[in-house]
Amino acid sequence: MSNIENRHKLGKIHIYTGDGKGKTTAALGLAVRALGNGLRVGIIYFDKGGDYYNERKILDKLKPDGLEYKAFGQTRMVEKKGFRFENVPADFADAEDAILTAEKWMKKRLDLMILDEINTTVKTGLLKVEKIVNLLGQKPAHLELILTGRYAPDEVLKFGDLITEMTMVKHYMSEGIPARKGIEF
Repeated sequence: MSNIENRHKLGKIHIYTGDGKGKTTAALGLAVRALGNGLRVGIIYFDKGGDYYNERKILDKLKPDGLEYKAFGQTRMVEKKGFRFENVPADFADAEDAILTAEKWMKKRLDLMILDEINTTVKTGLLKVEKIVNLLGQKPAHLELILTGRYAPDEVLKFGDLITEMTMVKHYMSEGIPARKGIEF
């Protein structure tokens, strides 16, 4: 099947949610597969600013044709304090910039776009669900769209063609093992 024929079969909405590990990992795996098939991929990271998320280092080194990404959000990892849960004003501005960028990118000729952690932004109060629903209403028919993050709102789930809920059955973090570089981030 040629890339042109393959593109005509695109256009679904995937939602990866749940409390288990692997939502972003699955989305990135799909991005690699799409790029390997000559598709154009965009990744927008919501609330994942800073240099804490190291998968972007390899994306920068590889610089694969057909990939662009942009990370939004203030650094959440604070040295010696751990993860910062409270929102600061810049977090709200960055979330708004991220959703506006997603709207612009939908007008580009991308084949697949990942909105990483967009689901979580509603639970954390960074975005109103209506903003995400409005964005989903603008999706071009050909665009394969992936939304990741815990707490996918019911209003968003209604749009899903493929919904995967990652369920935590067992996780070593419950034994006090912190997030590990190269595995969790």
